Amino acid sequence: MNTDFLIIQGNIPEAQLQDHLAEHLSSGSLVPLAPGVWQLADWPEADFPSLAAWCASQRLDCARVPSARKLEHFGLLAMDMDSTLIAVECIDEVADMLGLKPQVAAITQAAMRGEMAFAESLTRRVALLTGLDANLLDRVYQERVVLNPGAERLIRRLQQTGIKTLLVSGGFTFFTSRLKEKLGLDFAAANELEIVNGRLTGRVLGDILGAEAKAVHLKQTAERLGIPLSATVAVGDGANDLPMLGSAGISFAFRAKPVVREKAAYAINFNGLDAILPVLGDGLEA
Repeated sequence: MNTDFLIIQGNIPEAQLQDHLAEHLSSGSLVPLAPGVWQLADWPEADFPSLAAWCASQRLDCARVPSARKLEHFGLLAMDMDSTLIAVECIDEVADMLGLKPQVAAITQAAMRGEMAFAESLTRRVALLTGLDANLLDRVYQERVVLNPGAERLIRRLQQTGIKTLLVSGGFTFFTSRLKEKLGLDFAAANELEIVNGRLTGRVLGDILGAEAKAVHLKQTAERLGIPLSATVAVGDGANDLPMLGSAGISFAFRAKPVVREKAAYAINFNGLDAILPVLGDGLEA
């Protein structure tokens, strides 16, 4: 019998879930934690692969969680911005203002799948934006930038628990600084677009913040706060998040590319960002 809890999350009637478990598991104790969130205890280890496959087929996220894990054991959560904290890729939306979204989005997707070095992809994408009126960046923020479901609840709960938050992005400071202020995040880091006479030059100022730099920011922030890496959490969706995910104590792939889902400790494929909380031990019943 397994001593870990299995956390199941998603949109399914509890009776349907109970019926499936009763039919396919030889044992198990299901406890509802919140609407759409259940904790399964005393489940047979041998049944995990089939249960996980069934959950995926029902668009349910499931995760094995040590029974002793508690949310307060963690001290820092670092997350990516584009397609993680927010539902869009900012640079793709900026490009849309120039009618260049298909070209820029194709480069973005290649980089996120790991088919192109991030620095090269960013340089190529930003170059396509040469001459864009910088005022349009604010339009993109106001009209296009939308938080992913569960983002505000996740951050609010982390803040209540005293867990620090770091937004670290291969995107742009124009957007991370505004999100940091809006959500009350503790730290933020990103690339800075060069603007001359009110227009984008097509260049990034300074060194490009890419995959390895994300991991460095996580480590440096944890060290500054006196938090061991084992007590850190990282969340991302693309290949340029992999070094950061690999450096954290616990990693989450959020609605991520296959290469990221394969390497992260946990994957949230169907629920919002707040689905991270039960996996970190929030609200689990002993």
